[in-house]
This record gives sequence, C-alpha cells and structure tokens, in this order.
Amino acid sequence: MRICDDRYSRDRSRYDLALRFIENEARTRTIRVWTGLSDDRIRKLYRSYLNSGGRSQPVRHRGKSPQQTGYFTRSTRVRREASLLASLCSILGALPSAPLADARRQLPGVGRGSLLCQAFEIYRQMSAAPQISFEHAVLLLTQLACNDELVLRNCAGCGAQVICDRYALRPPHCHHCLG
Repeated sequence: MRICDDRYSRDRSRYDLALRFIENEARTRTIRVWTGLSDDRIRKLYRSYLNSGGRSQPVRHRGKSPQQTGYFTRSTRVRREASLLASLCSILGALPSAPLADARRQLPGVGRGSLLCQAFEIYRQMSAAPQISFEHAVLLLTQLACNDELVLRNCAGCGAQVICDRYALRPPHCHHCLG
C-alpha cells in the first residue's frame, strides 16, 4: 500500500486541510463541516500532530461559531479588513462567481477550504493587527456566497471592492474615497 496512490489522495487532502484549519484556530464543528472528518478523528489529529512537535499550540475555541454579520460593518477598520479578505477570496477563487442557494451546505469542501485558508493566511500577513478570526472569515465567505445580507461591490469612487449591506440605498465607497 502506497500513500501516494490516487485512492489515498482524497483522504490525505482532507487531513491536510484539517491541520490547516486547526492551525488557523477553527472550531471542531467547522473542521468537520469543511473536511468531512469525524469529531473524534479531528481531536486525535490535534493531539497527535500539534500537541507534540515543539510548535506553538493553537487556541481551541469552544462554543458556537460567530453568526452576526454586523461584526463586519461595526467599524471602519473591520470593514476595511473584511473588504481585503473578501477581495482575496474572490481573486483566489474561494468565493463562487454566482450566488449559491444554500451556501452553508454547498460551499464547504476540501478545494474551497484550501483556497479559504490561503486567502486568510495572506490576509493575516497583510494586516498589522488582524481583527478578523478564521471563524469570522468562514462566516464572511458564507454570507457573501449566499448574497443575502452582505455583498462585495465596487467602490463608486475608485472601483475597489468593498463589503456593503445588500440593501444599502447609497452607492458603496471605500474608506479612502470617504476620507
């Protein structure tokens, strides 16, 4: 049995994605939804690979994942960072080009999860003190994919992509054009 055979590559990519989610401090339920691994397998993966090895241990968050989209519009800084993260998701292909009817069920998957991790890791490198957690990144991607409350539109002044309320009456503007 060779680990590089095609029949094992699907399982290997699920485990690799689970490790990336753990390193980005995702909750167990989020990892399960995006990878299809069981809760027990995720806990064992956490204990065996990340508990030993001299790495700094990621925080294991408990409780429900964030569900309030108002988080992304509560301040200019968070709105700017959410726009950056959403733009990265769009550029890398994590955000689908057309709205999904049931984004919570249709969006999660190994391929898109890997793109989300890549976008989130780039976002963290680009932000001095990032305000958006990985769990909030999952919420943002899901909300943008269903095109319900939040949408990604172009700034009326410069054309940059910005997060805005879907039902906003005024055309969206980025923080540079407003100031």
